[in-house]
Amino acid sequence: MSKQDYMNTSVQEPPLDYSFRSIHGIQDLTSEEPRSGLRPLRHSKSGKSLTQSLWLNNNVLNDLRDFNHVVSLLLEHPENLAWIDLSFNDLTSIDPVLTTFFNLSVLYLHGNSIQRLGEVNKLAVLPRLRSLTLHGNPIEEEKGYRAPSFLEMPQ
Repeated sequence: MSKQDYMNTSVQEPPLDYSFRSIHGIQDLTSEEPRSGLRPLRHSKSGKSLTQSLWLNNNVLNDLRDFNHVVSLLLEHPENLAWIDLSFNDLTSIDPVLTTFFNLSVLYLHGNSIQRLGEVNKLAVLPRLRSLTLHGNPIEEEKGYRAPSFLEMPQ
């Protein structure tokens, strides 16, 4: 499958879904089976997933150590990762590793423990980010909190 064919089809692929697995560390993904959905996951000849979506919501993650490495083990084209759901975990900050996925357009971080509003500024380098959720984090209580303005700017 050419890279162009992959780009055209993988957006429609079901997500690699590790939600509700009580995962404590990213490394646990290599030994866990993703949840099965209504549509089967497609894999490349190397056995890696062809999806662009990774769901890690409702776990107990408190850091993203080894995230790049593990994603490269799971996805055929990790550079095309477009949707990451990290909602309802125990993250206290926005890990800079997320800024390495330049095709990221959806990032769910709601229901975590992110406390500093300045953390959100890290994400301004993501040119395709269109949907970011942060509600249910302590930063909501910080003076001046509102949806990040870089998402509101015309492209």
